[in-house]
Amino acid sequence: MKTSPASNEGARRLVRLAILLVLRLSGLVLFGIGLLYWVRLVGIYPEPGWRFDLMSVPWRVAASTLAVLCPVAGVGLWLAVSWGGVVWVLIAVLQAGMHFVLARDFGPPGIELAFHAGGLTLFAALRALRWWISRPRKA
Repeated sequence: MKTSPASNEGARRLVRLAILLVLRLSGLVLFGIGLLYWVRLVGIYPEPGWRFDLMSVPWRVAASTLAVLCPVAGVGLWLAVSWGGVVWVLIAVLQAGMHFVLARDFGPPGIELAFHAGGLTLFAALRALRWWISRPRKA
């Protein structure tokens, strides 16, 4: 079945827009997560133990790393540059390792991992759809 170039171009444009929307929304969420880590590190967060000098060593390392990586990924995703997605995957792998491999120190996984899994899956599906639409077709 052959599609017309006009309908194919409309589908490409729609998928590009959906990818950009996912990237921008994910960028905002990651930037917000990064700001929350900074709020915790400087001691504004009201919970006990969420100030840098009161944290355990594993949390100091993780919180400091995520406080830097999350806003960087947020900016990269907002700008829709390739390194934004790479840093996002790095953050997801880091947090998965924290909560699955080192669960004794970091506790069970929370909503952040669900966000990463859902967002990255949606992003991968949209990229696959973009490839499917753009691939050359035989007559």
